[in-house]
Amino acid sequence: MERLAADLATMVRTPLHDSHVAAMRRVGQDKTYAKGEMVVNPGDPMDHFIYIEDGELELLDPFTMQRRVQFTLGPTQFLGEIGFLSGSRFSMPMRAVQDTRALVVERETMLRLMSEIPEMSDIIITVFAARRRRQLEQGDSSLTIIGAEEDRNLARIAVFASRNRIPVRLIPLNTEEAEEEAQACALMPSEPVLVFGKEHIEDPTPAKVARILGLDLAAEVDHVYDVVIVGGGPAGVAAGVYAGAEGLSALVLDDLAVGGQAGTSSRIENYMGFPTGISGADLCWRGEVQAMKFGTRFAVPRRATALRRDEDGTFCITLDNGSEVCARSVIVSTGVQYRRLPVEGLEEFEGAGVYYAATDLEARYCKGTEVVVIGGGNSAGQAAMFLSRTAKHVHVLVRGPSLAASMSDYLLSRLERDPAITIHYNTQMTALHGGEQLEGVTIHDRTAAQDWRVPSRAVFVMVGAAPNTGWLSGLVELDDKGFVQTGDAAGAASPYETSHPGIFAVGDVRAGSVKRVASAVGEGSVVISKVWDFVNE
Repeated sequence: MERLAADLATMVRTPLHDSHVAAMRRVGQDKTYAKGEMVVNPGDPMDHFIYIEDGELELLDPFTMQRRVQFTLGPTQFLGEIGFLSGSRFSMPMRAVQDTRALVVERETMLRLMSEIPEMSDIIITVFAARRRRQLEQGDSSLTIIGAEEDRNLARIAVFASRNRIPVRLIPLNTEEAEEEAQACALMPSEPVLVFGKEHIEDPTPAKVARILGLDLAAEVDHVYDVVIVGGGPAGVAAGVYAGAEGLSALVLDDLAVGGQAGTSSRIENYMGFPTGISGADLCWRGEVQAMKFGTRFAVPRRATALRRDEDGTFCITLDNGSEVCARSVIVSTGVQYRRLPVEGLEEFEGAGVYYAATDLEARYCKGTEVVVIGGGNSAGQAAMFLSRTAKHVHVLVRGPSLAASMSDYLLSRLERDPAITIHYNTQMTALHGGEQLEGVTIHDRTAAQDWRVPSRAVFVMVGAAPNTGWLSGLVELDDKGFVQTGDAAGAASPYETSHPGIFAVGDVRAGSVKRVASAVGEGSVVISKVWDFVNE
């Protein structure tokens, strides 16, 4: 609550300087909104920067159309939140409380102005970021999910929103609030639904949500970028920051969320500069905002399925929706994904008790139940520590006799000291039980040569690492495990260049990488100098 209060204070008390307003006046236009007039509606594009010179605007509840928060916007303040940088859409309605006069600047013009005046950019981004944090903490959004725990499809939408820091209202089914929302939208109160504003979204998917919110507008099929970065983990985001800072037009693609596997880490304690730790999602989100400040674009959910190089040297990436994006160079930062366990029925429970990430959303499903975490790496250890706050008990299953070689010592020590966590060595999960939802698992102890059962509604699989390289279409050399060869191993002149000129690889997907967040960030930062050289030859 203290941080929320500080954010709200920032929103109210951080005015632009007179010189900033004068600069906007030279490129903007005056506009007047009459008392009671809607200034923005949910789904409207953030294609203009609106600076209030006189009057007052209020944020509305999208269902009741009454004032949502006690704060209003008045003279010297401006509309919008961090989505303005990427050209997404408004998620909440705003209305003029009284006749209001504003200075309006087109988005592209405003972004150029912000790049020319860093002090103005810092103020605007600070306020925008604070507003997004407030939306996330308060659930202020026109995007509402009723019954996510009852519907796997809606659960995937909730995960997509959570991973991408999209404000969303999560309302349990069969509650008074759910009935009120359903009545406002003329829907059945007993059915799980996705609503935007008062509109029921049929057959919802993450891609459809992305379109509604404008998250996929960055993938312009008729534009040739200097570099397309495939994979939005720490390496990809760092590459996006430095590409934008060096003046390269860059696009970052990810098939689920910016942050990658690191984005699911609840707490990273050994990253320099954060002595009290930081979540992987927060670290990558800060990088994303920084990259957008420099003009780098992001598009999710966009999965690369194939890659080719045309006769003119342009690289074209085919996406899972059949469209293409083209660039003069490509950075492969697709990382790795956890392997599926060869356990019968595993896929049937994915999203309904079997998970591959431990974030705040998954933690909601762990209250009052025993939780099983499978894996022996740092990600598994961080997940166990995080889930122990809400779960009845956490069981960590390790195939081998020790964690000394696979987990950081500080993390292992904490797991061993936590009474809410038990590490089981030489064990593996052999069966899952339940109907629509997971109800329990069978565990085999190889040392004792016996089976035992854990009543659990949540299993987190964090084992093995398979590189995401199938989409490269054989254009670059891979090692025997499917990781991308770079540098000397690929016959390339620079450490992160592949066997194909113009294609670079960084982060966990690269053969021989250290598999740590800090090293991934370093690789993504360093590679841009060689990308710049290639593009500008």
